[in-house]
Amino acid sequence: MPELIITKNIDAPGLDTLKGYRKRGGYKSLAKALKEYQPDDILEMVKKSGLRGRGGAGFPTGMKWGFLAKNQPRYLCCNCDESEPGTFKDRMLMEKNPHQLIEGVILTSYACRVSVAFIYVRGELALAGRQIERAIEEAYGAGLIGKNILGSGYDLEVIMHRGAGAYICGEESALMESLEGRRGYPRLKPPFPAAVGLYGGPTVINNCETLSTIPAIVKNGADWYASFGTEKSKGTRVFCLSGHVKKPGNYELPLGTPLRTLIYDEEYGGGILDDKQLKAIIPGGSSTFMLGADKVDTPLDFEAIAAAGSMLGSGGVVVIHEDTCIVGAALRMTEFYRDESCGKCTPCREGTYWLTEIYERLEHGRGKESDIDLLMDICDNISGKSFCPLGDAATSPITSSIKLFREEYEYHVRHGRCMVGDQHAQQETLLAGAQSVHAGAPAKEM
Repeated sequence: MPELIITKNIDAPGLDTLKGYRKRGGYKSLAKALKEYQPDDILEMVKKSGLRGRGGAGFPTGMKWGFLAKNQPRYLCCNCDESEPGTFKDRMLMEKNPHQLIEGVILTSYACRVSVAFIYVRGELALAGRQIERAIEEAYGAGLIGKNILGSGYDLEVIMHRGAGAYICGEESALMESLEGRRGYPRLKPPFPAAVGLYGGPTVINNCETLSTIPAIVKNGADWYASFGTEKSKGTRVFCLSGHVKKPGNYELPLGTPLRTLIYDEEYGGGILDDKQLKAIIPGGSSTFMLGADKVDTPLDFEAIAAAGSMLGSGGVVVIHEDTCIVGAALRMTEFYRDESCGKCTPCREGTYWLTEIYERLEHGRGKESDIDLLMDICDNISGKSFCPLGDAATSPITSSIKLFREEYEYHVRHGRCMVGDQHAQQETLLAGAQSVHAGAPAKEM
């Protein structure tokens, strides 16, 4: 089994307490950093490690820190508003090892010369919020947060803020609006948070998993961390495996591990539920493009997944087997984005509504021949034209599912029901195959 970095000892009794975390080497990285390194040393170490953001975009973490404007005060926002369907890694990290995140927040704040840090936790994650709150109190009591941390002269305040359960607040500018007490609407960019962010100050925003990785990098060095993964995708990643697999869960693997290993290996997914055939894979949460079963050997790294036609995103790998109606699955995802649209911009607000209306027609036997192309046309009017990435996210499952499974959409239109499990559909497929062979087509095309 590959070496674990941020999920090591994750199920050890007492790890969620300060005593249990310190027993396993916790806060040694912080003591080492404050004693041996200047802030710029930590920044260069993270740059050299090759760590990239684990929230979705995959932007180089050290480079992001380096963009911070020089003026003060600066702020850090840890984005723990884990809202992406199919993603549940941050929740686990907060619930089971909250001090690892706290240490990462302190180290990042030190490297970025930040004096006030916020941890923004999704409102529904009640236990995670309580664990983070308790860990902050323990850290304050031990002198790990507050004035003159460990006698270094460095001061830091850490504040936990609970969101109210809005998907849009996972977008960094909407998160800052929420922190400032306003409705979670995205801001126009530029300016970017690194220049004008929270309360008008330079702000660095990183995901929970990203910051939870920092203590291990400081402890073991940049070269050690860069030895995991691929040339351009360094380190490990916690993949959230769900859907039609025998053993769903969170699995930490080196970047570059094939999808097949995650899904079929007995140490991880254990294969497809009920030994069915694989039909499709969503590799990075519902906002990423579906991949067909033929992509199952694609390495799980940023570049390979992009080359295959999708994104690694939040690491939420959703497995879909042969008995799934793709039209029904796309409808469920589209309903989610319709409900979570903040309504600020017309393309997303109106587009997601009409996409759902068309899917309802298709799913319930009232679809038209023109509906499939109309779906694609509406997606084209949303993608790249919305105020924030939510609009793009809403179109990904639609355009990719039509591209991969257009015949299922057409079957819904022609017969008013789903192709999956339909005996008539199976007979029609067999007849089409027989006709192609009779016409002289090679047998392998059946």
